[in-house]
Amino acid sequence: MSYQVLARKWRPRNFAELVGQSHVVRPLVNALDHARMHHAFLFTGTRGVGKTTIARILAKSLNCETGVTSTPCGICSACKEVDEGRFVDLIEVDAASRTKVDDTRELLDNVQYAPTRGRYKVYLIDEVHMLSGHSFNALLKTLEEPPPHVKFLLATTDPQKLPVTVLSRCLQFNLKRLSLDEIAPQMQKILDAEGITHDAASIKLLARAADGSMRDGLSLLDQAIAYGGGKVAEAEVRAMLGSIDQDFINRLLQSLAAGDAGALLQAVADATEYGLDYEMLLKELLLSLHRIALAQADPALAGEEGENVLAHARALSPQDVQLYYQIGLLGQRDLPFAPDPRSGLEMTLLRMVAFRPVEAGEVRASIKPVATPTKQSPVESRGTVAPAAVAPVSAPPVTAPAASPPVSAPVVRSASIASTKWSETVAQLGLAGLTRELANNTTLESHADGAMTLILDESRAQLLNKDREAELKQALEKYYGAAIRLTVRLGRPAEETPAKQKDRLQEERQQAAVQAITDDPNVRALQEKLNARINPASIRSKV
Repeated sequence: MSYQVLARKWRPRNFAELVGQSHVVRPLVNALDHARMHHAFLFTGTRGVGKTTIARILAKSLNCETGVTSTPCGICSACKEVDEGRFVDLIEVDAASRTKVDDTRELLDNVQYAPTRGRYKVYLIDEVHMLSGHSFNALLKTLEEPPPHVKFLLATTDPQKLPVTVLSRCLQFNLKRLSLDEIAPQMQKILDAEGITHDAASIKLLARAADGSMRDGLSLLDQAIAYGGGKVAEAEVRAMLGSIDQDFINRLLQSLAAGDAGALLQAVADATEYGLDYEMLLKELLLSLHRIALAQADPALAGEEGENVLAHARALSPQDVQLYYQIGLLGQRDLPFAPDPRSGLEMTLLRMVAFRPVEAGEVRASIKPVATPTKQSPVESRGTVAPAAVAPVSAPPVTAPAASPPVSAPVVRSASIASTKWSETVAQLGLAGLTRELANNTTLESHADGAMTLILDESRAQLLNKDREAELKQALEKYYGAAIRLTVRLGRPAEETPAKQKDRLQEERQQAAVQAITDDPNVRALQEKLNARINPASIRSKV
């Protein structure tokens, strides 16, 4: 006998075998038990959560030879034929391949005829959102008033594409994504029944990779059994999925707690030797930070790795965890813009260390303490830069006296002065086209020691590419007469970009022009004598 994949072999045959979706099962069971069955049902939800499975169980419940019941016997000829996909009165239609109106009309022409074998003729239309507009129009009347012997079961992953006229004629049930705690026990049950050696860690990895879909989870389980040669072990599953060993995450968390930038970079170097994916490494770090934050809020939420999570929760402050998580999220978003994934990950980890909040009274190694240090408030200390780990780029704490900076170093300045100076610089660069637009939508964050950092308004991210950045760098070097290491990063500029400054000044000039016309005595005379009205849209400023 040919091998049957786990997703088909272990497909639920009745409502009791379904995993999750109790909010859907309960009303269906009650409707069957009390003979209050609607004529049209719509099941929505992402892939592999049980839409067509529930529809087939419903078809069995309606046609079981023991009568309409919420517990079909599973042994009568009707139940067996439905399970085997050959019940003549269950008409399954793949709407993705039958989108034409002629196909729909052909289907509906047979609705009027009585069932051949069963009690009801059941039409199961999968991916119903793929039908054309004309097909929906052909379906509407029948869907609203079908013959008493017909039931319609519709399934879709994208209910937003369905006409409201169809939605209003169906009972709609939205199936939820399955949780880790629902998928993992089912995998455990299947492996035990199949007699396959496994461990708990591998099941957890597979359940997480299923991403809420039981079918995807069982497909991955099939793959893991084949990969492991008939057994499921954590090491093989990690290799198959490309998952990150928890030891790497623990090293990163311990290095963050110690503020040790060197240890962080070494962990990344070791991960490189193992061929690990940098994006996955950052994702796993974020998941661990989430679990730590939960454990800090309530130790009972530490999960299966309780002791390990709680140890990190004690080593890191809640403020640090939240900061690391936010920096990690931003780093994950910016990773595609980094020169390469490894440098993007390294810069994200270094930012976590560099911007770690400084405790009250803590002094940086690179700054000499003042004779009588002023006690910092929590607000003052939170925004300062961490000690030692990245000392050469650290900014002085707010209590240290400011030395006179060199000409090229950033100085304290108001947002208006800073934005005005940068606007003047951009205007003199002689740029054109989209490179000029790129410069006009940035602000100057820092310029010192031959390094310049610009922040590009994240709403204009499409302007950034290597060619335009290189052209902007060349223009800046020509303007300053020196080589520049240019960095352009996405963000929300705290200052006004040249583009926004131009828009603001134009608006101010326009308002001034409108006000000048409104205050003109001749215009007022016309308004009073001739009942004239001013059209503000027709007014243009001279500049």
